[in-house]
Amino acid sequence: MADGSIDTRTARVSAEEALAMHASGRPGKLETRISKPITTARDLSLAYSPGVAEPCLHIARDPSLAYDYTTKGNMVAVISNGTAVLGLGNIGATASKPVMEGKVALFKRFADVDGIDLEVGTEDVDAFVSAVRYLGPGFGGINLEDIKAPECFVIEQRLREIMDIPVFHDDQHGTAIVAAAGLINACQVTGRSLKETKLVVNGAGAAAIACVELLKAMGMRPEHVILCDTKGVVYQGRTEGMNQWKSAHAANTKARTLAEAIAGSDCFFGLSVKGALTQDMVRSMADKPIIFAMANPDPEITPEEARAVSPNAIIATGRSDYPNQVNNVLGFPYIFRGALDVRASTINDAMKIAAAEALATLAREDVPDEVHSASTGRRLSFGPDYIIPNAFDPRLISRVPPAVAKAAIDSGVARRPLEDLRRYARSLSGRLDPTADALESTMELVRENPRRVVFAEGEEEKVVRAAVAFRNAGYGHPVLIGREDRVKATIASLGLGEVEGLEIHNARLSDRNSKYVEFLYTRLQRKGYLRRDVVRMVNQDRNVFGACMVATGDADAMVTGLTRSASVCLEDVRMAIGPARDAIPFGLTLLVGMRGKTIFLADSLVNFRPNAEDVASIAIGAAAAARHLGHEPRVALLSHSTFGDPPHERAQPMRDAVAILDSRKVDFEYDGEMSPDVALEASIRALYPFCRLTGDANVLVLPGLHSAHIAARLAHHLGGGTTIGPLLLGMEKPVQIVSMDASSSQIVDLACLAAYQSIMA
Repeated sequence: MADGSIDTRTARVSAEEALAMHASGRPGKLETRISKPITTARDLSLAYSPGVAEPCLHIARDPSLAYDYTTKGNMVAVISNGTAVLGLGNIGATASKPVMEGKVALFKRFADVDGIDLEVGTEDVDAFVSAVRYLGPGFGGINLEDIKAPECFVIEQRLREIMDIPVFHDDQHGTAIVAAAGLINACQVTGRSLKETKLVVNGAGAAAIACVELLKAMGMRPEHVILCDTKGVVYQGRTEGMNQWKSAHAANTKARTLAEAIAGSDCFFGLSVKGALTQDMVRSMADKPIIFAMANPDPEITPEEARAVSPNAIIATGRSDYPNQVNNVLGFPYIFRGALDVRASTINDAMKIAAAEALATLAREDVPDEVHSASTGRRLSFGPDYIIPNAFDPRLISRVPPAVAKAAIDSGVARRPLEDLRRYARSLSGRLDPTADALESTMELVRENPRRVVFAEGEEEKVVRAAVAFRNAGYGHPVLIGREDRVKATIASLGLGEVEGLEIHNARLSDRNSKYVEFLYTRLQRKGYLRRDVVRMVNQDRNVFGACMVATGDADAMVTGLTRSASVCLEDVRMAIGPARDAIPFGLTLLVGMRGKTIFLADSLVNFRPNAEDVASIAIGAAAAARHLGHEPRVALLSHSTFGDPPHERAQPMRDAVAILDSRKVDFEYDGEMSPDVALEASIRALYPFCRLTGDANVLVLPGLHSAHIAARLAHHLGGGTTIGPLLLGMEKPVQIVSMDASSSQIVDLACLAAYQSIMA
C-alpha cells in the first residue's frame, strides 16, 4: 500500500490471526539486541562503569563523535501522535503504536536502519514540536508518521528549521517519491515527457501536496498541474476550504469540478477516496492515460474498471494484489540509509529526486529470480504492468541509498562525504546479504581484470539473465553456448531488448569444432574413445564444448550445472579439463553468516571417501582458498571421534592426515581428528589442552562426500546464514558447477568466482 502497510484482505489474513501474531510470545514486533558482549566482569567494566566514561568525555569535547561511539548514526526515531493512522483516522497516540513498531521493523528489514517508535500524546502543534526538538542528540534522523494535515506541514517545517538532523514526514514525501518514480517510467512507456505531461491530482492532503511539489521540482510545468479537493478544483481566487499550502498550487483555470479538470489530461493522481474517478472521466482523458489510483484500502477506480473503457491505460494503485504498487517501503528505508551514511543535516529536494530516479532506473532493468518468486509467480519485466520496482528487489539497498548519498554530497548537506560511492554500494549489499559482503573484494578484482566466461547452458532463461547481469556488472565478456535463434528468442521473451556484448556459439556449427576435436581426441584416444565419439561429444554436449573452449584458451573460465546434476557436469568437464598439478579436485562450500562468521566446508562435491593423502591435500587446498578470500585458515579435520575417543578404523584417515600435514610443513593451523563441537566451541576444546587450534576452526574438512554434502544442505536450511557453492577447486582450469535450483544471481556469483580463479591462476 502507498503508506507501506499491508492490506490484510489481499494478504488473506483474518483479524484473529493478526491479533494472535501481535500477542504471541513477547508482545509487539520489536526487542532490543545487545551488540557488544557483556558476559564477564571485564565486559561490564568496558561497556558501563568505569569504561563508559571515556566515550562520554570524548563526545563532550566533540559532539560529532557520538556517530563513532554510539548508535546515533544508525538510529531513527519513528514519531506519531496518531491523528491520521492508515485509513483509520484519528485513533490516538497509543493506538498508533502497532503501526509505528511496524515502521521500525521495516527500517531494519529493508535497510538495516535501527529505530525506536515514540508515540507523543498531544494534538497541539507547539507541544508536539517541543517534545520532538530536544530528541536530536540521540538520533541520526526523525521519521514523522501518520500526522494529519495541515498540522503535519507546520510540524515538519518547524522541526526542519530548528534541528540539524533529517526530519522527514513519510506520508508526504515517501508517497511522492515512489509515485514520481512510477510516473517517470509511465511517461517513457507512453512516449511522453514529464515536462509536458498534464496532471490532475485529486486530494489535497499531505501526500497530494508533496506529490505536486516534487513533480514541479522535477520539471513538470506548474500550469500543467490542477489540484482538486472535496470542494472541487483548487483555483486562483477560491476562498472556501483553502490554506496556504493549497493556495501555493492554485491553478489559473476555468475548470471547477474534477470531471471538468480531467478532460484531456494525460495523468491522474488519486490520493482521495474510493470511486472518485469514474469511467466517464477516464474516457475523457488523453490516449494512453496514466492513472495512479492510490486511495487506501480501495482505489479511486479499479484497474479492471479503467481498462474496460481505456485498454491502453497504465495504472498504479496502493494495493499489492494489482501490478504497480505505490508502496512507501520502496522509499523511506533507503532514503534514510543514504542520509545517515553521509550524516546529512536534512533531506532536500535533490535527495528526493535522486531516490525517484534511482527507483525508476531499477524498474527498467532485468528482474532477479528472487523478485519473481516473491511476486506470486508473475513474470516481471519493464512495461505497462511493471513501472515500479517490487518491494522485495534485493538491489534496492545498493541502488537508492548511493543515489541519495551522492545528491546529499553534491547539494552540500552531507557532513561526511563518501570518497568511493561504488565501494559504498557494495558495502550496502553486504548489510542484508552476507554473500555480497564476503565476495566484495573478489568482485572488485574481477571488475579490474574482466574475463571471458563460458555460460554452457546458454538457452536457459536464468543463464541468459545471469550472462546479461555479468556483463552489466563489468565482470567480463559472457560466452553463451546454444543455438543462436533460441538464445535470441529467450532474450526477446525476457524483454531485454537488443543486448550488446553477448557472444553466442552453437556447438554443432562452430568453426572451432575441428580444433576442439583434435584437442579432445589427443586426450581420450587411449582411454577407450574413438574419434567419432569425440566428434559427437564436441558437437552435441555443451559442457564438453565449453570445457574445450576453456582448456584451449578460447575462454578463461566456465559455469554450468543448471540442467544437469553436479556429478554429470563434473564428468563432462573432466573430459577436457583435468586436475591442477600436485592438486586434488574438491568441492568447497562457504557458509556465510553462520555464528556471525564464514565457515569453509570440504569436500562437498568430488571425493566420496578420500584417503589420508587426499584429506591432507583437500585441507591444503581449502586453507589456500580461505586465505585468498581474506580469511586466515584454522583447519579442523572432523570425525565422529575426538583424538582417538572412541577408537574406530573409519577415523584413521583423518588422524593420519595430521601426520601428513606435519611432514609437509604447511603454514596454517590444523588439528584432528575431532568432533564439530570441539572444533567450534572453545569451552569444549579446553578439555584438550594439547589441541593445536588457538581459536574456533573456520575450515572444516569432513571425512567423506556424504557427510560434507549432508552438513552443507542442513546448514543451508537450518543455519540462518547464506550458502555459497560448492565451489569446484583443484582443476587445471577454472570451472564452477551451480546447483540445478540456482537463481540467476547465484549463477552470476559463481561465474564471478570462476573469473577470479582465472585471475589468480
